[in-house]
Amino acid sequence: MPHGRGIFLCEQPGHSTTYDGPKQKDDIMTEQLTGAQSLVRALEHAGVDTIFGIPGGAILPAYDPLFDSEKIRHILVRHEQGAGHAAQGYAMVTGKVGVCMATSGPGATNLVTAIADAHMDSVPIVAITGQVPSGSIGSDAFQEADIRGITMPITKHSFLVTDPAEIPLVIAEAFHIAGTGRPGPVLVDIAKDALQATTTFTWPTELALPGYRPTTRPHGKQVREAARLIAAAERPVLYVGGGVIKADASAELKVLAEMTQIPVVTTLMARGAFPDSHELHLGMPGMHGTVAAVAALQKSDLLISLGARFDDRVTGQLASFAPLAKIIHADIDPAEISKNRTADVPIVGDCREVIADLISTLQKQASEDGIEGDYAAWKAQMLGIKDRYPVGYDKPETGLAPQTVIERINAIAGPEATYTAGVGQHQMWAAHYVDFERPRQWLNSGGAGTMGYAVPAAMGAQVGLPGSVVWAIDGDGCFQMTNQELATCAIENIPIKVAVINNSSLGMVRQWQTLLYEGRYSNTDLNTGPESIGARRIPDFLKLAEAYGCVGLRCESEEDLDATIEKAMAITDRPVVIDFVVERDAMVWPMVHAGTSNDAIQIARDLAPEWDDEDL
Repeated sequence: MPHGRGIFLCEQPGHSTTYDGPKQKDDIMTEQLTGAQSLVRALEHAGVDTIFGIPGGAILPAYDPLFDSEKIRHILVRHEQGAGHAAQGYAMVTGKVGVCMATSGPGATNLVTAIADAHMDSVPIVAITGQVPSGSIGSDAFQEADIRGITMPITKHSFLVTDPAEIPLVIAEAFHIAGTGRPGPVLVDIAKDALQATTTFTWPTELALPGYRPTTRPHGKQVREAARLIAAAERPVLYVGGGVIKADASAELKVLAEMTQIPVVTTLMARGAFPDSHELHLGMPGMHGTVAAVAALQKSDLLISLGARFDDRVTGQLASFAPLAKIIHADIDPAEISKNRTADVPIVGDCREVIADLISTLQKQASEDGIEGDYAAWKAQMLGIKDRYPVGYDKPETGLAPQTVIERINAIAGPEATYTAGVGQHQMWAAHYVDFERPRQWLNSGGAGTMGYAVPAAMGAQVGLPGSVVWAIDGDGCFQMTNQELATCAIENIPIKVAVINNSSLGMVRQWQTLLYEGRYSNTDLNTGPESIGARRIPDFLKLAEAYGCVGLRCESEEDLDATIEKAMAITDRPVVIDFVVERDAMVWPMVHAGTSNDAIQIARDLAPEWDDEDL
């Protein structure tokens, strides 16, 4: 291994993703082991305590020494996609690197969706896969797939290991790369013969990774220029993305917002980065964002973007997005800066460091130079819009409103509960009707929009937060993608709670068909609802839950709602699935149609906000 300037390593400590050197001399003693034993030993040294996976032929040699490990818990999932999402859920609530494991060929390719999801949402996971023997690579051997090539565009880095001596170093590098800089997935593909061969185990004390030096400290000149723009602005907005949560910068964000009195919007991935209950919080921006958040961005003269990437779901039609605003864009990934919207002040660095430096620079600017912004009129204007256009809904004449279900879960579960969601209407309702007061409280598939994320992610979150309450808010479509992981939860004593928002439809697609295709509901009826809407309850979620060893409940009326949720909350020794049979024509509002300007936001069908002159 190259010597000289390097990165020192140690086990994963709590929420840290930095590794700084073995703690005992025994840790660096050489020892003769098989490659498989070396892999397990290396994972132990990296601080791994949980692996989600499924064995198979090529990875089987690793499962034998894993059987003897006293430090690592292996959780046998029912599908590799579930292993990947569970690793994501574990990583997102703990701040550690999540780990999943699969065999070669279809086992590895079944991880691809979760790897892509982790890549889009910057989640640190290491995916370990078995590969056919090195001499057979490229021969179309049984269960061979070029998983390194397949995942190259959706990983931070990937390794193919054919020499067993490389295993400890590769594992150390994989965990460092996954958890530092902009977090993300790393693939380690290991040939079967490398797992079977004998090698000398040596855990590295430092890493030399030429070209990999993430910038965490922002440049002082850029921070000073940002502070100058903030003081000169009249209508600034703190546009907060998921990078603030990844950087554990929520406390610093709160100080910055309260010090400056600048309104805050938090993206779908940043829900909980700033408390929903805070006066300055305008809500979530974007396609289904609040009127106040969308208006603030559109009318702003300065966007202070912290760990956000100006994605299309926030900007709408990019050419018309925030047309009057200058841009301060802070991100740890330089590739994101000016990718979609040119930054007037680019700042590369860790969000926690950036915000801390901004705070001190703004304070110095005010005390020494007497330069300080005054945003009182702007704040009052935005809070007026927030009061005038709260997120709301009309209850149906008959049936159960899905929004009511989520409101009551939020009220009864309390602020300490953690939530995951699938993708679609239920995801947006959860984003609006759960009160998020802390970071790492909300897990969802933001970038990839992966159906089937909620249940396995909740499983991983529950493992990472034993003894806590974890709710998966899922749709009847998403739930059927990965509900086999209920078996894993029941067997492994992982007592998640699953709220199936059952409108017997692919709900978001049905909403689009209502609005854009004149109500022609082509292939969106899932037949999971009651006979009153022509369904035959296939499957019957109550029976399905019981078949998987879970408690199954059903609620079809508001009168039974609280009692049903309270019953689920009282069950702590096994998973609970509640089939909430809801009104199927409920829609998500507000809404900006895809590809249109955020100025065209609607608060209901064919109903736009009525702006006063002072709002424009």
